[in-house]
Amino acid sequence: MKKIGLLGCGAIGTQIALAIDSGKILATLTHVYDQSKEASQSLVSKLQNKPQIVENSHLLSSQPIDLVVEAASQDAVNDVALSVLQNRKDLMIMSVGALLDESVFEVLSDACKEFKKTIYLPSGAIAGLDALKSVQSELESVILTTTKNPKSFKGAKFFETSDIDVEKINEKTTIFEGSAKDAVKLFPANINVAALLSLAGLGSEKTKVKIVADPNTNKNTHEIHAEGKFGKMSFKIENIPDENNPKTSRLAMLSAIQRLRQICSDDIQIGT
Repeated sequence: MKKIGLLGCGAIGTQIALAIDSGKILATLTHVYDQSKEASQSLVSKLQNKPQIVENSHLLSSQPIDLVVEAASQDAVNDVALSVLQNRKDLMIMSVGALLDESVFEVLSDACKEFKKTIYLPSGAIAGLDALKSVQSELESVILTTTKNPKSFKGAKFFETSDIDVEKINEKTTIFEGSAKDAVKLFPANINVAALLSLAGLGSEKTKVKIVADPNTNKNTHEIHAEGKFGKMSFKIENIPDENNPKTSRLAMLSAIQRLRQICSDDIQIGT
């Protein structure tokens, strides 16, 4: 069985760890790290098979493991991803927004080739990536509209310079319209789906994003519309937010678990 190291012990990391511990993913969780040692300890206390807590993030990739799963932040990707590949470990990235920095993407892409390792990007809280990738050469426009409860956006960088007070939004309000590149920078914990769409389609400058705050919704909704020479396609996904972290959709966790199951399985693989 593959040995896995986990970077980030929050909502997504915890669900991945529990899936491994229960046997849903045929692997062994051997090492974990979180900036908060309390978070690491809390996670380990929930597991029957206790992984080792390492003292810093770079120690993960130096361990005898096969794959590091990042479930922490874009900053964690920037800090650790290259050293993981250099230590000849595969990497799964949940904070995909980090890859919209072209310099980061190029460095990691080159490292994958040089060290013959793989970076996995689960489809997260959206659907349709297989279809979008298949028509990539014929795409002319991709538009993402994301609607969430205002509490999901608390702490986003966007509000540091905006006149909008997220605490006072009392009706459905469009708070951002622009490129995926800008959206990922301003909402780093909320809009990783925009990064995935960009990488699968037209890129971060041409992928357009609209973000809506709706105090009357209890779902994280993503609507995707794509057009091109191939025709048109539309997807609408209404996600239930994680009860411990409303910024994260439950589908994002399930997607990561399913991708890990595929990586750790010799079974029939459906789709890409």
